Amino acid sequence: MGLIKAALGAASSVLADQWREYFYCESMPENVLATKGTKRVSSRSSNTKGSDNIITNGSVIAVNEGQCMMIVDQGRIAEFSAEPGEFTWNASTEASIFYGGLGQGILGTWENLKRRFTFGGDTGKDQRVYFFNLKEIVGNKFGTPSPVPFRVVDANIGLDVDISIRCNGEYSYKIVDPMLFYKNVCGNITENYTRDRLDSQLKSEFITALQPALAQISQAGIRYSALPGHASEMAEAMNAVLTAKWGTLRGIGVVSVGINSATASAEDEAMIKELQKSAVFRNTNMAAAHMVQAQAEAMKAAAANENGAMMGFMGLNMAQQAGGLNANALFQMGAAEKPTAPADQSGWRCACGAMNTGKFCTECGSPRGWMCSCGQVNQGKFCANCGAKKPASEPLYRCDKCGWEPEDPRHPPKFCPECGDPFGEEDIQ
Repeated sequence: MGLIKAALGAASSVLADQWREYFYCESMPENVLATKGTKRVSSRSSNTKGSDNIITNGSVIAVNEGQCMMIVDQGRIAEFSAEPGEFTWNASTEASIFYGGLGQGILGTWENLKRRFTFGGDTGKDQRVYFFNLKEIVGNKFGTPSPVPFRVVDANIGLDVDISIRCNGEYSYKIVDPMLFYKNVCGNITENYTRDRLDSQLKSEFITALQPALAQISQAGIRYSALPGHASEMAEAMNAVLTAKWGTLRGIGVVSVGINSATASAEDEAMIKELQKSAVFRNTNMAAAHMVQAQAEAMKAAAANENGAMMGFMGLNMAQQAGGLNANALFQMGAAEKPTAPADQSGWRCACGAMNTGKFCTECGSPRGWMCSCGQVNQGKFCANCGAKKPASEPLYRCDKCGWEPEDPRHPPKFCPECGDPFGEEDIQ
């Protein structure tokens, strides 16, 4: 009786699985990351007795925008498609007489019948369709439970100090590698895999990675108060830190990071403002202007002295003498200071082909000459590239012995102050 029951079960299941299936996934809610695909069966369908987890050859899987499809055959990923549209699976081991030719279908069906008989009438096989949500998963709130270190770098004033800040906001992520997500996260699910099963872990790891990401942001010179305006830089920094855990382990990537506010303690704020204020006084003219303002305030206070204006001004004079400098001396020092011209970073190409930024070629030692309109730097009166003549202008002098250039190359001294060589026609550039 057992053999007869197995034969009947194998025959009935094989015949029921001849129909081609149609798999379709409705729009997945934002809280669903992955779900198992089901066959679409209507009241007019005859495919109501097909085996579960069997996909007949020639079956169609529809893939929507923002989704991807994966076929798992016997626990192994057999097919994958992230392209929207219709996907026909024509590599299934479950043959059908309605697809691939009648003769081939009958032969494959007979092989399936023999195989199922050996399993007592059961299919002895598991084939599934999974759909993954590729849309951006938004609304993940975060906040630092305790202050995190932030490095404040201001190259303009030479400031490099560590402070503590608090910040909060939201971030979004998405599945960037569905295969990795299936292998290491959701696995062989039979129902929806929702975000609440993963968000708690992701949030903890996000907060942990926030500190090194903020270090990268501060290294770029971005102030903590300007973080809300640098969402793209924050996302890149977080991805760089979380790549090992989220990218290579779970197939997840950070899409965007939005920071609502970032605040430092009152003590750190006061310290930074004081350092910035002090750095301004490195400019002699600014220091002099501040001293004039302080002196004006002191004169007002001296005039209102309770012991009389004379006593107040005597104290003011003593303080002025003890200071060692006065505003007038500072203004004179500021006038004597000359701004340093920025170095020429454009570079020039020597006749030997080497690129240089200084006055002499680093390869052959030739001095820099005049630049033609074609871009070639030349030493003679004609361009070595296009043959153009050196433009007529006032003669520019440079010592032909040591390469020294006068401050005004049109009016050189009689002798070179470096080597003593007299200036003449041979020194004209």
